[in-house]
Amino acid sequence: MRATSRFAAGLALAGAFLTGVDAIQAVSRNGRYLYTADGSRFYIKGVAYQEQGAVVATASNPFLEPSTFIDPLANGTACSRDLPYLQQLGVNTIRAYSVNSSLNHDSCMQTFSNAGIYTIIDLSLPGNGSIDRNSPSWTTNLLDLYIETISVFSKYNNVLAYNVGNEVIIAPGNATAAATFVKAAARDVKSYLNSIKSSALVGYASIDGDATWLDPLANYLSCDPSGSNSGAAAIDLFGLNNYEWCGNSTFQASYSGIEGQFAGYNVPAYFSEFGCITSPPRLWTEVGALFSTEMSPVWSGGVAFSYFPATSVQGQFGMVTISTDGSTVTTSSDFTSLQAQYAAVSPPTSPAQSTAGTTSYPSCPQQNSTWLAANTLPPTPNLAACQCLENNLSCQFTPTTSNYSAIVGSLLDYACSLIGQVGGNCNAIATNGTTGQYGAVSECDPTVMLSYVMSEYYVATGANAQSCSFGGNGTVNSKAPSSASGANSVASSCLASATSTSVPTLPAGASSASGSSSSSGGSGGSSTSAASVVLADARTLMGMGVLVVAGIASGLWTLA
Repeated sequence: MRATSRFAAGLALAGAFLTGVDAIQAVSRNGRYLYTADGSRFYIKGVAYQEQGAVVATASNPFLEPSTFIDPLANGTACSRDLPYLQQLGVNTIRAYSVNSSLNHDSCMQTFSNAGIYTIIDLSLPGNGSIDRNSPSWTTNLLDLYIETISVFSKYNNVLAYNVGNEVIIAPGNATAAATFVKAAARDVKSYLNSIKSSALVGYASIDGDATWLDPLANYLSCDPSGSNSGAAAIDLFGLNNYEWCGNSTFQASYSGIEGQFAGYNVPAYFSEFGCITSPPRLWTEVGALFSTEMSPVWSGGVAFSYFPATSVQGQFGMVTISTDGSTVTTSSDFTSLQAQYAAVSPPTSPAQSTAGTTSYPSCPQQNSTWLAANTLPPTPNLAACQCLENNLSCQFTPTTSNYSAIVGSLLDYACSLIGQVGGNCNAIATNGTTGQYGAVSECDPTVMLSYVMSEYYVATGANAQSCSFGGNGTVNSKAPSSASGANSVASSCLASATSTSVPTLPAGASSASGSSSSSGGSGGSSTSAASVVLADARTLMGMGVLVVAGIASGLWTLA
């Protein structure tokens, strides 16, 4: 094992800044391959770079996913400390799983850019800031979160890709319906990137799985639902979290199957995670196979997991440990083995960019017993429409607690049960990724959905003030229509433009690339505690369980 001091990290940072801001080339996609600006084929030689947040082991968290996160790109001191080790590994890419758009990332991004290191940034956040695999939807708060992050990072020249999801779909059958929302996210993120003239790619990182649903998932995310060979709703980069190679395995034993599955894939693919820990020590001999002539026709490299320690259901990952005061890095045998394997590879340069061809976007896979995602996608969430609706609802959600994310789900369940008792339904806030049906209010923030359902019950019970109480969490809006016909007319008017696909825009007041930040991260002084975020704010409010009660009653306010 080896350790370094702040002095060595400081020398590396100084050297990095002397190289100039144009040390890194743009990477683009041609056909199913990646190329740098000089026409050279580009392979992702990466490592996962994210300190693990708090993990609570519960029955509802089988993968031990963290509930908080530490932004790895907001602490300039830590990034310069780690740079010498990333350079020793020989990586050209790091993957960050969660970032905080309100913090300053200038120091880390500039340090890595000057060193020729690209970033793959996941747009989702732990807990409520992602598409919930158990109750998926695509809403204004998620879209705004995603594009605000993109806006903040758009000024940096080393963002290779943005991932719109990580392991959202994890099983066949009903679970695959969540893919419609992932694809809608990819469509809207891609549209926003085009609108700001960004060349960053749109990606998704998938869990490995059986070919009966993994193949249609990959094909679905890169297909054209319109059947016109358009890539508007397709991802640019497919990532596979693959841990099949354990110990000193072979291509035939571990990779031949997945190689065959993706042989005809239409967009670039890479291993978004690799590095099995069930047969220690990790030899990383899969690196030689992944960058070989055998796999390079299909795969464009991979990201080793993980630079920092990370606990999982399989055991402990990690290549380094950080001292308590954060100043010293100590490497392990995992580190030195990966370093040796990365140094030994020399992947093929073919095909040349001029012969890579263009991308074709096939029609989407048909539904069957293991694949249920519809080809009709949710509309682009429309913040203006949802705000109009909220302002005109007769019973508005006014929580008695600042931690309102903890009560929205239960209140939605309760409100929908009350609507059912009077013969109504909650179809307006419901979504169905299998049938391709999306309620008119289902694209709004969950707090707006709750106000809508509360208003529906309030109107259905004759505008009784007690019907708007909901334990003191509701307030009557005296300026809103109190009759069913009036409420429905206003709601329909607000949502008239919210059923289509449009180019997203940055919300007023949101962080942007030109904005300033009170964080000290830009000067390398951002603290770990400042970057650790517990998700309980309106920006990331999602994943609330909703009980949808069936039934229709004429005369009740039921927005079609």
